[in-house]
This record gives sequence, C-alpha cells and structure tokens, in this order.
Amino acid sequence: MTATGPAESALPLGFGVALDRRVRALDDGAVLIGGAPPRLLRLSDAGRRLLAHGRCTVTGQESGALVRRLLDAGIAHPVAEPASAVPAVAEVTVVVPVRDRAPELARLLAALPDGLGGLVVVDDGSTDEGAVRAVAEAGGATVLRHPSARGPAAARNAGLAVATTPLVAFLDSDVVPRPGWLQPLLASFADPAVGLAAPRIVALPPAEPLPPIGGLLAAYEAVRSSLDLGPDPALVVPRSRVAYVPSAAMLVRRSAVGSGFDERMQVAEDVDLVLRLHEAGWRLRYEPSARVAHDHRTTFGAWWLRKAYYGTGAAPLAMRHRGSVPPMVLSPLSAAVGALTLVGTARAAAAAVVVSAVAAERLSRKLPVRRPRRAAARLVAAGAVGAVAQTADAVTRHYWPVSLAACLLSRRARRTVLAVAVTEGVVDWWRHRERDPEARPGLLGHLLAHRLDDLAYGSGLWWGALRHHTVEPLRPVGTGIATDRASAIRRAPEAAVRQGYSERVIG
Repeated sequence: MTATGPAESALPLGFGVALDRRVRALDDGAVLIGGAPPRLLRLSDAGRRLLAHGRCTVTGQESGALVRRLLDAGIAHPVAEPASAVPAVAEVTVVVPVRDRAPELARLLAALPDGLGGLVVVDDGSTDEGAVRAVAEAGGATVLRHPSARGPAAARNAGLAVATTPLVAFLDSDVVPRPGWLQPLLASFADPAVGLAAPRIVALPPAEPLPPIGGLLAAYEAVRSSLDLGPDPALVVPRSRVAYVPSAAMLVRRSAVGSGFDERMQVAEDVDLVLRLHEAGWRLRYEPSARVAHDHRTTFGAWWLRKAYYGTGAAPLAMRHRGSVPPMVLSPLSAAVGALTLVGTARAAAAAVVVSAVAAERLSRKLPVRRPRRAAARLVAAGAVGAVAQTADAVTRHYWPVSLAACLLSRRARRTVLAVAVTEGVVDWWRHRERDPEARPGLLGHLLAHRLDDLAYGSGLWWGALRHHTVEPLRPVGTGIATDRASAIRRAPEAAVRQGYSERVIG
C-alpha cells in the first residue's frame, strides 16, 4: 500500500537546524548524546565548527551531510527553510471523512485557508445525506459518498484517490485548525525525504459550561489527551518519545503514501500508516507549532469506550509490526531495576543502586568521552528513571488485570499497587498540569481520570489480544539502556567521519 522510500534526500541550501533541547553536550560540544533512539555522536573539529552555538545551516556538501544526519537521528530539528523549497498552499488537497456531523463539518470548513489546491468531503454513510452535502458544497468541496459506512480508512482513501496535488491533508470532522496551522507543516516538506508531517492536537474549548463529570474529563483531556503529543518537535520513530501521530490531522506526500490507509483496520490505521512509511525509509515529523483543536469527548461513557477502543488496536498492530509497539522497552538492567523497585524494601532499593553502579562502571569503559564515569552515571541514571516510569505505567495500564489478581492474593501486592497507582498519578499530574493554561486540572480529578484512562485502555488491549488469539501486544521487548546500549554499538560509515562526525548507537 505504501510506495517505496524517497528518491531524494539532499537538503536545499539554506536549510537550518537547531539541537533538540534534550540533547546533552559533552567534551566542550565534541560529543552529543540524544536522539531517537538515543545515541552518541562524536563531532570532528570540522563538525564542531559547522554546529557552532547548537545550530547548523546547509551551505554545501559537508554541512548538508551533517544536517541530514542530525535530522535523521532526531538530535536536531528544522528551524529555517528556504522559501523556494517550501510547497505552496495550492499544492495541498484537504480530505475530510465525515459521517453525519453537519454542524461540525461547517465549523471545520470555515477554518480552512484560502487558495487550497482541492477540497474533498467524503460522506461515509451519513443518515442525513442532504445536510452533509449542503454544508460541503457551500464550502466549495467536491463531495464523494459511500452509501453505507466503510470506516475512516476507506473514506480517507477515497479522497486520496481523487486528489491531484502533491500533498494531501487529512482532517477529521471534529477538529478545528488554528490560524496559521498549515504553514509549519508545509515547511517540513522542504526536506524532500519527509513523507508525513503532523500538527499538535490541542483541546477545543467547550462552547458552554459542562457538568461536573464532563468538566473533569475536559480538564484532563486538555492536558493528557492521547492525541496531544506535547509541546516539543520530534522525529516520529517507533519506540521513541513520539512513536506515532494521529490521523485526526496530518499532511502527507501523495507519492509516499501510495494507496493510503489499510481499509481492513477499523482502529489504529493511522499508526499502521506511520509504521509502514517509517519502514519504507520516509522521514516523519511532528511539528507542534502547527495546532489543530479537537472536540474531545466529555461524557463518561463515550470517553471510556473511546479509550478502550484505542486499546483494541494494539493487537493487530503488534502482529503486523512485531516489536514496534511494545508495552515496555527494557534492557536486562532496566528490567532488574524496575523489578527491584516493585519489591519496595530497603534491601531491594540498595540492590537496585548496586546494579546501577556496576552497570555504570562497565559502560564507562566503553564510552569514548573525556569523563566516562560521569557520562556513564548520567546515562544509567536516566535509564533507571525510565525503567521505573515504564514499570509503574505497566502495573496500572497494560497489565492491570495481573496487578488486580496479585492484589487479591497478597497484602504486600495491594500496598505496592496502591503506592504505584498514587505515586505515578501524582507525578503525571505534576508533569502535565500546565500543558494547557486554561485547563489546570486539580490533582484528585486528574488522578481519578488517569487511573480510569489506564483501566479503559488496558481493558481494550486485553480484549483485542484475546480476540486475535495473540500475546504480542503484551510482550515487552529488549533494548540497550546502559550496558546493553553499549554492547549494541555500531559505527557509522567511514565516509561519515570525513563529513564531520562519527556515531555510536546507545539505544
């Protein structure tokens, strides 16, 4: 369904990048640690000069090769694109799948920019065909209709098939693009290797005051929606911080997506498309400066069922893309630290410290940096924190039926699960509480909604696994955090060294 990878990856002159804010620089900037997956990048003197002050602009072959590598590693993100390389609005066709929701469709069409190359509304079996058609035609759209509902994947593909522009934007009928949303996405396509770019999905403020439960869920969704991937730009890479982007709003290169979404998938078809594009070699970008508001569900039944529905998509995804969408990504060290943390005793905590210290010492012998012990300690500490966070998330989300069974059998398990559920919820609230300044959910409300969110998704995940007769969505995978990362080292080609850097993957 997806075409082959990009035929061209050379970046245009004037294309500029800046280091990701999470990247750590060592040895006076000669060594960079970060990216997706994490890696160690050692710059030559020439590479350091090119990356002065954490920025680099393509001015020739050497700088172009370095910028390409920084982008592909997720270590840097675009900050400047030559105007001549950025596609125009006229090169975009917007495709909107809709089933009923005529007022929402009108709201969306009114927010679209002028000068689009095309606008297609696909009516996917609406009961009131006339209302949808009237709104779509008033908005200047070409209308396609499926007499009976075939699902969002088929509806988007129908619009994709009639599009003639190089780029196609998919927008669901329950979103409202914010002013200026399209230009940052178009700028992503100044890179000829980019096949997909997605905006940040934020909450659409309610039109009227909500009842208590609706208000609680609205505040929670405003800061913790699974559609909102956060305020930082990212390369979209499986098993990384931004491992997918939702199809509620995305811009794709028509030559990259082929015939589009897999119509056999009624859920998670967007994640499947992302994974297929990644496997084909296309670069995928998440650009949060582009914002599209989503009308989140705020009634409890609809909200909970939607969360569970998302969970059912884990099984077909895990079967199609083994290892790409695991519940946990842990090295042996991380697994040991997580298990010792769950024990919850002083002796177990001491053992976790000893394990981490031994791992840091072993890793320090393999890091080509000026202060290897210090760097190794930071890497192992970051891995340990990540392991504890993943373990806590798994206890309350992916494996909550196992946690429940343990609680029924053991008083210690009940204490441990309760402590994990409360602590993880408080930390989650603290990290996300200011993501939407207009929402600011209270601690108790956030904690309650977060636990219900986990129960719903986990229920859907287990139901999907049973329905597909597979344990794939429940199977953790290993990776290199700390010592395993060092053993997974691979060097970049010799030509890369001549272009200003050498590389070791540490994740």
